[in-house]
Amino acid sequence: MNKLPTHKRVMILNMLIEGMSMRAVSRTVGVSINTVTKMLVEAGEACAAYHDETVRNVKANHVQCDEIWSFCYAKGKNVPTAKAAPEGAGDVWTWTAIDRDHKMILSFEVGDRSGATAIEFMDDLRARLANRVQLTTDGHKAYLEAVEGAFGGDVAYAMLIKLYGDATGKKGHERKYSPAECTGARKEIISGSPVKELVSTSHVERQNLSMRMGMRRFTRLTNGFSKKLENHLHMLSLYFVHYNFVRVYKSLRMTPAMAAGVSDTLHDMEWIVGLIDAQAPASKKRGPYKKKSISN
Repeated sequence: MNKLPTHKRVMILNMLIEGMSMRAVSRTVGVSINTVTKMLVEAGEACAAYHDETVRNVKANHVQCDEIWSFCYAKGKNVPTAKAAPEGAGDVWTWTAIDRDHKMILSFEVGDRSGATAIEFMDDLRARLANRVQLTTDGHKAYLEAVEGAFGGDVAYAMLIKLYGDATGKKGHERKYSPAECTGARKEIISGSPVKELVSTSHVERQNLSMRMGMRRFTRLTNGFSKKLENHLHMLSLYFVHYNFVRVYKSLRMTPAMAAGVSDTLHDMEWIVGLIDAQAPASKKRGPYKKKSISN
């Protein structure tokens, strides 16, 4: 079976991580778009399996959670009139949990913004922690039941509820794309005894910015959005494993996984290529060649 050289595979993955579109990667590297798509799928599957198996029993003290919006194929309001909209089309929310001290992404969930997705997200986060933590979320009400169900009373939980005024900007389109002005925030203790000075969502919101900058699919007001939900999931899996295990965090001078004690090795993109190869099914030994007989 033909296989791209390792340096080309590394180049493709690096370009995807740095925010290039799949067709731009195809043109730059000189491979077909199908090759780039296949690489993304393989990398996503390998990275998802590695994250699920490795990010376990993490010793964290302060965890922040948030959701970031994107869409697949078309915005939710446009799906009913869209032509040939695939399954999963519409608004997509990515829920993330970050270790405030080590900057490691502990858990992520993709779905809508409902209570059901919040429950799945919090159950997954709880399963990856080794100890009691201080947890901070925004004021989204879906977190209340989800945190209670996953942690019970074994968590110091607080909400940071932001207060917004009118949207900034002028009338028309300029006002439409301007965010509302944050006029203040209220810290609300939900359970346990969280330290009020540490009730914050700044780190997870900064991670949201990194995601928008690093993944073309999250860039607003472009045509780089995901066309298939499966590829959206694969890109997230690749991004988070690269962020946790390969990318050196400047202030830490090591990867988040090393800072959190999950890994003791600084990995590179060739290592992710190795994960892909390890996930690939073993090639079968080719049988003897049988010459066809030609009858007159």
